[in-house]
Amino acid sequence: MLTVEDLLQLYQFEALPVEGGIFKQIYLPAERIPQAALPARYTSDKPFGTAILYLLTDDPNSFSALHRLPTDEIYHFYLGDPVEILQLYPDGSSQRVILGQDVLHGQQVQYVAPRDVWMGSHLLPGGKFALIGTTMAPGFTNDDYVGGERAALIEQYPQETALITRLTRLEQPLHMRQRDA
Repeated sequence: MLTVEDLLQLYQFEALPVEGGIFKQIYLPAERIPQAALPARYTSDKPFGTAILYLLTDDPNSFSALHRLPTDEIYHFYLGDPVEILQLYPDGSSQRVILGQDVLHGQQVQYVAPRDVWMGSHLLPGGKFALIGTTMAPGFTNDDYVGGERAALIEQYPQETALITRLTRLEQPLHMRQRDA
């Protein structure tokens, strides 16, 4: 039976700064799209696309902190236990999506999280691990990441207080970008 240790050894994951969790860059082309050729929401040149593997475990600190991106992010579920994605929309509404193999009962093996929507994810309680992936085009660069601030998100989305608390970190690194919500 496949274990977390097997995956760690196979993929040699590294820590994902700010957002949290561990990842492995799978695709990062050398070709780039000049910032001038992109919509105004992009502040730098971008790779044509990017793809990562992302491992979530039952460690309480293993989660993708709430963040938003200027590009749609496509999630892919590969194996393991179900993952919950929380999305917080600009109009104050929220949505929860479950990534997993039980597609006959509403789980998704692939899901597109729209740009400019707060999103965060975690392994559902009782799960041991999940191997997922994400792809983006144009590709991700560090300046895309906007981290969510717990108090501000709870004020705007009080119906999701418990999960916002679960998917935010108390201490935010000094280099984390914050832009207007």
